[in-house]
Amino acid sequence: MRPISVLATISGRDRPGVTAAFFAALAAHDVEVRDIEQVVIRERLILAVLFDLHGDPAAMRNSVSQTARALGMDSEVTVADESVHGRRPDRTSLSHVIVLGRPLRPGAVSHVAQRIADVGANIESVTQLSNEPAASLEMIVRSAHPGSLRAALVVAAEETGLDIAVEPAGLRRRAKRLVVLDVDSTLIQDEAIDRLAERAGVGAQVAEITASAMRGDLDFAESLQARVALLEGLRRADLEEVRDQLRLTPGARTFVRTLRRLGFHVGVVSGGFTFVTERFEKELQLDFAAANELELVDGVVTGRIVGPILDRVGKAEALRSFAAQFGVPPSQTVAVGDGANDIDMLDAAGLGIAFNAKSALRGTADASVNLPYLDTLLFVLGISSDDVEEAAELPS
Repeated sequence: MRPISVLATISGRDRPGVTAAFFAALAAHDVEVRDIEQVVIRERLILAVLFDLHGDPAAMRNSVSQTARALGMDSEVTVADESVHGRRPDRTSLSHVIVLGRPLRPGAVSHVAQRIADVGANIESVTQLSNEPAASLEMIVRSAHPGSLRAALVVAAEETGLDIAVEPAGLRRRAKRLVVLDVDSTLIQDEAIDRLAERAGVGAQVAEITASAMRGDLDFAESLQARVALLEGLRRADLEEVRDQLRLTPGARTFVRTLRRLGFHVGVVSGGFTFVTERFEKELQLDFAAANELELVDGVVTGRIVGPILDRVGKAEALRSFAAQFGVPPSQTVAVGDGANDIDMLDAAGLGIAFNAKSALRGTADASVNLPYLDTLLFVLGISSDDVEEAAELPS
């Protein structure tokens, strides 16, 4: 006799021993467990088990019902209409969908869920990852057309104002081990070169060139050379004063500390300057850093850069170099940036995240986050607020 597929669910107030009692009831029958899901929300437990049953479904239903009553809980047993054998498996794939909002309102979540349903995808589970600094949910979504799902969620993000990230499920997602951050307007709130320009009295000219470069309207290397030329005459003391006034992005310390304590390698690759990255490499205990070096002669900026410029292509090469140095495959890397010169670096990474980014980068990134807190990116990586709190207790 062929087995039949059965879904048994028990729900009610959680207490020690519920799971053991439920599986003891199943063990009295000839079953093979296929899938399990257990969730506890505010002391209320929902436990569902999918299994193949060899035997009488009525007897199974009676065993589950008796166990639930003894525990003071509710139960439901659903028997499939067809045999589990002889069916063709669905050609579908699983995706992690991370939804972030501040606040995260029910109507917006409903809209996202409807967009998922509209493309024939199904939400298999929903988990709350955080409430602060933003509310975030992780959905496991099964879809026959991942491309259509991603496109639908891009639209949903625009319609709701939520940040939505999509990544294929599987070992590759859980194996991320190296994170590379851009510096200006990513790790820090400021554009260091703009602060230097203000110090030199050429703020308006440099800001105009910076904006054009980050939009992708100008070649980055040429624009950097033009901006640096305007800084000629600044002294080392000016650089140090500007450096010391630069502000970390909210959540940056938590982001870096959590990743490092969870075993990630974390560093920066910047189109800015080494005198800036050196501060944060020491302050945040970063594992690596790469940036451009301003030329100084007798303690005065000459208006030139020492060596090759770390441009858009160079940032991608730096990511690959650091990944190789730490023995991390490119598929297990994450890159975070905000401008057009980060496009190649994000493309080279296993996961590219646009953080409060210009449109040129948002259109090519795997995920886009527009909340002003860097630690919200932890949730995109599947790290919950509980994980963050636990990591804070680990030795540095």
